[in-house]
Amino acid sequence: MIASDMRRGMCLLFEGEPCRVLDFHHHTPGNLRAMVQAKLRKLRTGTQFEHRFRSTDTVELANLETHQLEFLYAGGDSYHFMNTENFDQLEMSEEDLGDAAQWVAPSMKIMAEFFNGRPIGIQLPNVMTFEVVETNPAMKTATKTSSFKPAKLDNGVTINVPEFVQNGERVRVNPSTGEYVDRAKD
Repeated sequence: MIASDMRRGMCLLFEGEPCRVLDFHHHTPGNLRAMVQAKLRKLRTGTQFEHRFRSTDTVELANLETHQLEFLYAGGDSYHFMNTENFDQLEMSEEDLGDAAQWVAPSMKIMAEFFNGRPIGIQLPNVMTFEVVETNPAMKTATKTSSFKPAKLDNGVTINVPEFVQNGERVRVNPSTGEYVDRAKD
């Protein structure tokens, strides 16, 4: 495919590595040749960089497979998953999971992207529910717009929650940002 057909969200092979297109802009400056300025993220390492393609350059699409995985257990610094389609088990290191490792919970289903048969990234749900196990007592004057306080969740992660949240309450959290969303309505 030619570089001018590039779109946001596509996965390309750039110098042999799979990269996701985060942003792109097609320039045609005056009497010069057209070019595409692209912001890319390497899927293996997560590093972002910019590259300028000529609009007639050919780029290769990365052949990624997506599979649903179910988290089974963690042992040491490795996490074990089962492919829900063919029941194959695979192991991912804490380094492979990156920041997502702290949010993985038993029996949780995630989507994983594979390149050349090896997992290179996972997608967590947009919102997850956890129980608050340790926080300061609730203040009587606390309102929804008041300040935040630290709270430790049942998965060991500490986030900031509003003052009115108490121990034992279930809260919904955005795992990609680590931010409190709201109280869980169980």
